[in-house]
Amino acid sequence: MINADVKTLIADFPLGFTATVTPAGEPAVAPKGTFLVLDDATIAFADIRSPGTLKNLAANPACEVNFIDILKRTGARVKGTARIVARETDAFDALLPRWEQVWPDLAHRIRALVLIDVSAASAYRTPPYDDGATEEEMIAMYKAKLAGMYL
Repeated sequence: MINADVKTLIADFPLGFTATVTPAGEPAVAPKGTFLVLDDATIAFADIRSPGTLKNLAANPACEVNFIDILKRTGARVKGTARIVARETDAFDALLPRWEQVWPDLAHRIRALVLIDVSAASAYRTPPYDDGATEEEMIAMYKAKLAGMYL
């Protein structure tokens, strides 16, 4: 269900913009920076500071996450249903080492893990690719833009 390109994107850019719905029915989007691909049908993030997102998912577990490679201007959209794995459970203890390997300085602050059972995952590209732009050209253009912004 999650193809190799989407897996690579999430591994390289684990910041996912996570869309949920509040109990009042309003849309909510929050960035979560600790995403991992657990298997071909599951992604997950660590709850370090996500009270609103967890409240929304407890009321309605449907969600969508958007990942972006800011230089290539490519991305992935992942839809699914979330389940919250609380600290001090066997499931949490079994999964925590995955985050300890990637984010050892943050792992002790993780309060829960949010697993998303993926129902759909698709990659996308920005419109300049439709006009013949290459990844190399996109990377060069956005590196130059970022350099101009931060130097």
